[in-house]
Amino acid sequence: MLEKNRLIEPSVLHTRRSSNHQHRSSLSLPQPYRQGAAAFTCFVSVDCLPGNRLSRKTTSAPVCIISIIIISTRRVKGCSLDVHPTEKALIVQYEVEATILGDMGEPMVGERKECQKIIRLKSLNANTDTSSLAQKVVEECLLIHQSKLPEVEQLLFYLQNRKQTNDYQEKKSISPRDFRLYAGMELDEEASISSIDEYVELLYEDLQEKIQGATLIFQLARNPDNLEELMQHEIALGALARLLREDWKQSVDLATTIVYVFFCFSSFSQFHSLVTHFKIGALCMNIIEHELKRFELWQDELQKKKKAYILQKIPLPLESVLQQSSVPVLMFLCRSEILNWLHQEQLLKVALCLLLNLAEDTRTELKMRNKNIVHMLVKLLEREDQELLLVVVSFLKKLSIFLENKNDMAEAAAVEKLAQLLPCEHQELLRTTSRLLLNLSFDTSLRSQMVQAGLIPKLSSLLADEAQRQLSLCILYHISMDDRFKSMFAPTDCIPQLMKMVYDCREEKLDVELISLCINLAADKSNTPIICEGNGLKMLMKRALKLKDVLVMKMIRNLSQHGGATKNLFLDHVGDLAAQIREEEAEEFVIECLGTLANLTIPDLDWELVLKEYNLVPYLKDRLKPGSAEDDLILEVVILIGTVSMDDSCAAMLAKSGIVPALINLLNAQQEDDEFVCQILYVFYQMVFHKATRDVIIKDTQAPAYFIDLMHDSNAAIRQVCDNTLDIIAEYDEEWGKKIQTAKFCFYNSQWLEMVENRQLDEAAEPFLYGDDGEYFNRNGDVLERPDLFYTADGILSADGSISPDFYADFQNSDLGENGHLSSTLERFAPSAPAPADRPVSWRSFRPDERFFYSYTTTASRTCLM
Repeated sequence: MLEKNRLIEPSVLHTRRSSNHQHRSSLSLPQPYRQGAAAFTCFVSVDCLPGNRLSRKTTSAPVCIISIIIISTRRVKGCSLDVHPTEKALIVQYEVEATILGDMGEPMVGERKECQKIIRLKSLNANTDTSSLAQKVVEECLLIHQSKLPEVEQLLFYLQNRKQTNDYQEKKSISPRDFRLYAGMELDEEASISSIDEYVELLYEDLQEKIQGATLIFQLARNPDNLEELMQHEIALGALARLLREDWKQSVDLATTIVYVFFCFSSFSQFHSLVTHFKIGALCMNIIEHELKRFELWQDELQKKKKAYILQKIPLPLESVLQQSSVPVLMFLCRSEILNWLHQEQLLKVALCLLLNLAEDTRTELKMRNKNIVHMLVKLLEREDQELLLVVVSFLKKLSIFLENKNDMAEAAAVEKLAQLLPCEHQELLRTTSRLLLNLSFDTSLRSQMVQAGLIPKLSSLLADEAQRQLSLCILYHISMDDRFKSMFAPTDCIPQLMKMVYDCREEKLDVELISLCINLAADKSNTPIICEGNGLKMLMKRALKLKDVLVMKMIRNLSQHGGATKNLFLDHVGDLAAQIREEEAEEFVIECLGTLANLTIPDLDWELVLKEYNLVPYLKDRLKPGSAEDDLILEVVILIGTVSMDDSCAAMLAKSGIVPALINLLNAQQEDDEFVCQILYVFYQMVFHKATRDVIIKDTQAPAYFIDLMHDSNAAIRQVCDNTLDIIAEYDEEWGKKIQTAKFCFYNSQWLEMVENRQLDEAAEPFLYGDDGEYFNRNGDVLERPDLFYTADGILSADGSISPDFYADFQNSDLGENGHLSSTLERFAPSAPAPADRPVSWRSFRPDERFFYSYTTTASRTCLM
């Protein structure tokens, strides 16, 4: 029980002189008072005039000491335990009840406060004995009662088996406690918040005292509990800001220490306004810019010293000297220069950390960009200190989410410098660099820079590391989206690793990043042999058919579009694919199976047997009805029919089944869709090759009329298919050939015919607009039967419309068109597209190896007026 307050005898009070010449008081209390009493001591100088600042060195002024003794009691209640959500630590939550006692010991004022204590368990790992550790925690933490030992042991067991998530590792920010004090900042004296005034006065002394005072304040700021009290001490913060603004060039140590103090405040968003008030961010930008210039000067000096050293030791040409890198750089530096080098990196690190914290505000970040922060950071990527590089890359990663900053990084060639950081032993730096590259890989031009910097083999080597695998897959996927770079994966070990990952998944669902990359790589012909090597194709087919995996089947479909030996490997799987084409299967899976079969333009494949054995003709015919299924499925059916129609017997079977009228109906329904129109016309193009189906197309349908209407479509692929199909029809059917010739003539000479029709009749023009019998020119008649409309000048054309032999001989070797006929007026101004060599280009299918058929009849049909 505390004794009642009593008067203190004069002999009890005494004074002593401290080491820094400051008068302090020491109050000795009887033993009962020392546990619950709080003493407030006031120092009063009797000779201090109002408005004069007390001098630290004044020792003769008498001091009057007034001591007030307040007796209070503190009691801890309601202790509860929990685990830290991210760290390996226990959280102790308790309530403190403080009561101030009166003169007679009665409670006068009471207050309750909820408190929290974090017990970090750095030694906790998979091999730790949780029972022993729990006993040690209970013994050392007086807040935890012995009865809670089982609960502590259970919580430790949970922490021991809890996995650290990558999300936490990525979001972990650099805290003030993460910084280690370098030489010059370590002091034997322990800082106290009650001595803050003394530390401020040190800031007005010489350089060493300034560094000492700033270091002591930094020790206080490292403890987050002191920040609020330091914030109230505006004199201290103002003195630090002034000192940084005026003297930062004089001492790197002083500047680093002061920036450390403000960094501690910047770690908490509620103190950002304080840091902004003193304009510390702008000062840090100036410091970084100045230190970068100093570093460039150092590099120039080192290069000169290195060049001189090598010339003395090894007489080489100058260009060879500049390429020498075997000589260590540090051998040219004295001890002071090495320390300056290291201290500069420490200063850059803490300044960038402070700016990174302030960049949470987008307005502040914009100000940094206006001061060229991106180019500064890119220059710092040339440094070798991994901790500094981690801060730089983290800052760039945050900035990269904005388009303007991304463009600045592209301009500064950041990708080339980032590529030099891969791979590295620093796992967090490696992960952060990969995330930054992932952000930049969304830009097409930056992906090109990544390939030029050799990132494909570097990222491929990271696939073996499970911690870096997902990020590497994402970046490689973005690179593989460009057709120019797909072939560059073949020389690396990327594809074998991807195939191994696919096999190791067995019946588990594949990661989207993994299978997406495989699909893209399978679209390139150079990668196909590597994927299909050994039992690659067989294993993929087995997985796709067993699990009905649409994405794996899409990969197989991409493999099937390439010619060569790999296409013949699909002969063993045609039956398995055809068996999947039925109504019971999911449409998405059937679409990929149809697309794969449509790509199999193999001469040895008996399509007639496949159609009969799996009864595919009724299914194909039913799916040609508009609205019977999704457009994607119907389109794949049309493409498959085009591939099957290359076989004579299959074309006849399809014609007899009534598929041709179904295709015409589908053409009418989908006439606005160029993809459908192009593929349906290609089916007719294949069928006119065969005698059995040619007559059906020409005589029993109006397909030739559709070809004539679409002969001059805006789509180049449609025009090519129509032109070649009409040439074949004109060769075998005289009546349609004449109609085709007339249509082509009218199109190529439409401007001249339009002029003849629409010119206003007048007296001077009457002889030209009327024939000899006075009959007006009729466009609806056969213009090819009107030789009087042809010019006969210079012997080019005779009166009957035929070409003069002399004219033909003169232009035979000079003015012949690309296909062996005279170039038309239209072709002279708009060169014709090259004739298609295979199936029309489609985003859903590949073109077969069959060549288009050409006819000499095009030469007669494209003769135009001169």
